[in-house]
Amino acid sequence: MAKDMSSTAGRKQKIHVFDVVNYIVFILIGLIILVPIWKVLVDSLNAVGVYQFQLYPHDFTLDGYRTIIETSALYRPFINSVITTILGTILGLVLSTLGGYVLVQFDMPGRNIFAYILLFTMIFSGGMIPEYLVMKQLHLVNSMWILVFKHGMNVYNLVLMRNFFEGIPGSLYEAAKIDGCSPMGIFFKIVLPLSKAALASIGLMFAVTVWNDYSTVKIYITDPTQTNFQYKLRNMVMDGDTPTTAYAVSQTTLFNAGIISAILPFMVLYPFLQKYFVKGVNIGAVKE
Repeated sequence: MAKDMSSTAGRKQKIHVFDVVNYIVFILIGLIILVPIWKVLVDSLNAVGVYQFQLYPHDFTLDGYRTIIETSALYRPFINSVITTILGTILGLVLSTLGGYVLVQFDMPGRNIFAYILLFTMIFSGGMIPEYLVMKQLHLVNSMWILVFKHGMNVYNLVLMRNFFEGIPGSLYEAAKIDGCSPMGIFFKIVLPLSKAALASIGLMFAVTVWNDYSTVKIYITDPTQTNFQYKLRNMVMDGDTPTTAYAVSQTTLFNAGIISAILPFMVLYPFLQKYFVKGVNIGAVKE
């Protein structure tokens, strides 16, 4: 009896130590992530540009954000980013959900071959030059629509959706078939309503990818009217292509205000999707 009590106490002590270490590690990781963001936020609200870290702005101002809002040269790139992000996310979700649903049709001829072909593209690609030639043949070069179609098909997200669909109990599929539901009826009436967590998680991945894409614009687009918000902000920060401002703010303040403006939409959006995103982290991890 005494031995059993001592072993139980030992296990409790180990669990307690593990929890403490776990909290410490995650607090450190959180600080590593939050400290740079906090510095950028503070510098964007500080009228005087400084290099050292400050907990709060000593000379508070919103003129950096006023300059960003009043700079007409940023309007068109911002609208382009909003349009491409919305359409790219919708297209990506449509292709991922339909493709994932096809891959869980176990009685479909050639399903495994089709899955292997898709997985092959995750490991090997044609390269930059063949991709450029394909985009040119599709008349997507020098067009913002390349951001929509280039990211519309993501095999990794498709595989995640397939894994999630496989986690839906097979009894639901069978019951729907007995009730006379067609495959597409099952998809719209059963699969999609049960996939809110997966749709929110993967939709957020598509949106962040399209919104933050800079390299595609750099390679394929030269027309300034077709560029996105990230590309224009990069030119402001790195190339000194800053707007003239009527406010007494430093260039550092303006740069940091631009960075916060770029990440602000998803900072606002994430809290509304957080409950679905947390559930979607374990997509396909538990199956019947």
